[in-house]
Amino acid sequence: MNVPKRSPRRQRGAALLTALIIVTLVVTLAASMVWQQWRAVQVEAAERARVQSAWILNGALDWARLILREDARSGRPTALTEPWATPLAEARLSTFLAVDKSNADDAPDAFLSGVITDAQARYNLTSLLDGSGKIVAVELEVLERLCQTVGVSTDVAARIAAGLRDAQAAGARDGSSSAPLRPRALAQLAWFGIDPSTIALLEPYVTLLPVRTPVNVNTTSREVLAAVVKGMDLATAERLLQQRQRDPFKTLGAVEAQVPTLAPLNPQQLSVVSSYFEVRGRLRLENNSLEQRSLVERRGLDMLVVRREQVSTLEGPGS
Repeated sequence: MNVPKRSPRRQRGAALLTALIIVTLVVTLAASMVWQQWRAVQVEAAERARVQSAWILNGALDWARLILREDARSGRPTALTEPWATPLAEARLSTFLAVDKSNADDAPDAFLSGVITDAQARYNLTSLLDGSGKIVAVELEVLERLCQTVGVSTDVAARIAAGLRDAQAAGARDGSSSAPLRPRALAQLAWFGIDPSTIALLEPYVTLLPVRTPVNVNTTSREVLAAVVKGMDLATAERLLQQRQRDPFKTLGAVEAQVPTLAPLNPQQLSVVSSYFEVRGRLRLENNSLEQRSLVERRGLDMLVVRREQVSTLEGPGS
């Protein structure tokens, strides 16, 4: 039996096709390996940049704590005329680190900014409850007046107070995971049925601190001051704000001297010193940024970080 022979042209065509398939597979695998390696390098670089940025912001927080400690040493009232109240405008990081101009020119484009604000410049919603978890009627009236001033329904004050009371009572009763959570941030007031637009209106004027605190008359806004002091109008509050710019109030007696027609001020509601501060730091690296917000409590000369949160993160590759 004779077996037909394949033509040399057919054999060469089959070999060429096989070679092309093999080359295509090799190129595809090589490209995939190169891409995976490139992505791994980019992810590692982004993670390294994030960690380095976090360390830089931690250093900025330590610097803020040092400024607050030095302010405490001065014994002066907490006022907006003090060094801590001056924000750090965005500046190139290399200007802080370089020892000469040549090093500054070679530094990466990283920019640092930050600000310290007095957390007691705003009304503390925690003050709505007393030590036993009951709503304080006088404080509820303060929040109602503040809501009315900023254009929020006064019913919101009662809902917030009731929500805080119920959350604290449930947590103290059994501490179970089913108990209503006590909010730690203003955005979490939504748990009480407060809509985001209302929270946005209240945000510049209220805060949530771990314990009850008075409002600092040297740093607060006229809206909050008029709400805390019953019978005070916005015009009188504005006059006090202008007075403190020239000479911060050193005692509540000095404030009372400016408004003798009003009742004596309650030291549980107003003060001229503060213990809680919010420190915000922002590091911008090209088009990405890392922001950190920390709540610092000042106990004498000790600066304790109560909580810390990352507001926004560096965008990694491929995100």
